[in-house]
Amino acid sequence: MSVRELVVLGTSSQAPTRDRNHNGYLLRWDGEGLLFDPGEGTQRQLLLAGVPSGAITRICVSHFHGDHCLGLPGVLQRMNLDRVPHPVPAHYPAGGQRWFDRLRHASEFHDLLDVPERPVTGDGPVVTGRFGTLEARRLDHPVETYGYRLVEPDGRRMLPDLLARHGVAGPDVGRLRREGGLRRDGRAVRLEEVSVPRRGQRFAFVMDTRLCDAVWALAEGADLLVIESTFLHEDAGLARDYGHLTARQAAAVAADCGVRRLVLSHFSQRYDDPRRFSDEAAEVFDGDVVVASDLQTVPVPRRSDAVDTGREPAAPPR
Repeated sequence: MSVRELVVLGTSSQAPTRDRNHNGYLLRWDGEGLLFDPGEGTQRQLLLAGVPSGAITRICVSHFHGDHCLGLPGVLQRMNLDRVPHPVPAHYPAGGQRWFDRLRHASEFHDLLDVPERPVTGDGPVVTGRFGTLEARRLDHPVETYGYRLVEPDGRRMLPDLLARHGVAGPDVGRLRREGGLRRDGRAVRLEEVSVPRRGQRFAFVMDTRLCDAVWALAEGADLLVIESTFLHEDAGLARDYGHLTARQAAAVAADCGVRRLVLSHFSQRYDDPRRFSDEAAEVFDGDVVVASDLQTVPVPRRSDAVDTGREPAAPPR
């Protein structure tokens, strides 16, 4: 059975607190495990969350500020210690190559892990695989920063009643899906006769940025959006000065883009009541809001609930 869920490993911003570790987010997507922004302490958070190091199949770093990357050496060395057999490609801003090199070999160890380096050089797809297409977009932060977006290809949902009516069963169902048509009892049966369009699911990861066009592009139509909300609206000036978002801004993006489930994270240590973030988000977004907490698991909304509204892509406010 496929599993699509977010395991939240850390939710603080620049400084951790007693309740919040530095950043870390593992997206389970069927058989894949995409680790985003492993901040300091991520190795231990994986242990506490019950996630084995071998569950990680790909690493994505948005930028090289410490709260988003200082856990990388420990994670890689733990994977090496556990003798993880599969390659673990790493995506990161190309301009931070020297920082990746230092983190990759931060200390002496017997290095056997295969970590193909995949520096991100600009907007667009960075890899396509069985999980779909992973895309990147340049964000607006004082250092080179990218957000990521996972897009599953559109497909079709088979309708059991219509399959039965046309006498299609067993292995023929898979053949019909692959080939688009087959013959049963002397007549042609087309895929379109026994199925309906099914929009592929979408996941977006947006960290450390001011509002910019890329934020909307990444969030558009996301079933699950993980987005920073470092500040509350009362500190919008600080958010702008330091290259961050407020909870209200993040929620407004979600509303504009038709997001189904909004996950707020990357909270400044200046706030001690997480309900303030959900209250502020609810002022502009009437959908599902999760104020992330460490070691929480957030399911991707079920595919059967997904509806293609046919809406036009959202345009950023001007």
